[in-house]
Amino acid sequence: MTEGEPAAGAAGRPAGRRGPRQILFSDAPAAPGEAESIASLTDRFLRYIRHERSLADNTQAAYRRDLATFAEWLGGRPATTASVTVLGDYVATLARRGLARASIARQAATLRVFYAFLQLEGLVVDSPATALAASRRDDTMPATLSPRQVDRLLAAPDARAAHGLRDRALLELLYATGCRASEVSGMRLADVHLAERYCTCRGKGNKQRVVPLGKRAIDALTAWFEGPRREWTAGNAADWAVVSSRGNRLSRMRIWELVRHHAAAAGIPADIGPHTLRHSFATHLVAGGVDLRHVQEMLGHSSIATTQRYTHVDSGRLRRVHGRFHPRG
Repeated sequence: MTEGEPAAGAAGRPAGRRGPRQILFSDAPAAPGEAESIASLTDRFLRYIRHERSLADNTQAAYRRDLATFAEWLGGRPATTASVTVLGDYVATLARRGLARASIARQAATLRVFYAFLQLEGLVVDSPATALAASRRDDTMPATLSPRQVDRLLAAPDARAAHGLRDRALLELLYATGCRASEVSGMRLADVHLAERYCTCRGKGNKQRVVPLGKRAIDALTAWFEGPRREWTAGNAADWAVVSSRGNRLSRMRIWELVRHHAAAAGIPADIGPHTLRHSFATHLVAGGVDLRHVQEMLGHSSIATTQRYTHVDSGRLRRVHGRFHPRG
């Protein structure tokens, strides 16, 4: 969520400098002397990020959840009068509740974006969130599967059944591209170019990227497109790449359910999800020697620092290389 975060002073004037009130997304301003509720401010903020910044639906939903948590903690106190100390107390409360560092970092980022918007609207002069120290993200690597586990997972769907063909194509697509569940859910048939061996993914902020497709993924998608999908979409205008038996788009949560279902069938721990395949995709590419910049581009990371966490997972290979080529190895 921090990728789309605006810098302090996003109102087009130096931070802290009082300027003319600029109302962008107001329905009915609060009466004189009456602070606008955080629920109203949240609605205006969500309209802003939807219409002005075109952030992804999932990002908007995450902002909404974070601000709902913040509003509950405020307990009716006006958000526009919150100080740096108040926001610091809120972050400390999240830590006492046992939230992971990554979740606290995301909450802090939400507050920085939210208060930058309030500053843009002229509702606060200085954003108290700019001085809010972001919690360090967890350094632990997310769960990944070994190549053998991936093979078992991808072979789990029954290719003799229509749903099995769909699910195998889905799993192959997730692992072949490193796409998020939301990206596969929103992928259209026109985004998949089997003859040219690539697909187009739309990530956070509606950013597009091109990811190659391997032979196994192409074979699975071909069987799906030319078989059950053609039957399931007959008579309707569905253009989603992966659909239900009624021809409807598969939701992000349904994709999670399918991954976990087939993981259990393959004897793989059931606490994995589509993101596990995304991490496995990146880990296996790095282990195979793919340039980190190429992995960054395929994953759609805006910062190479996010991709660099995959470099330490293959220390065994580095030791073997060192032992083979270093004079004192």
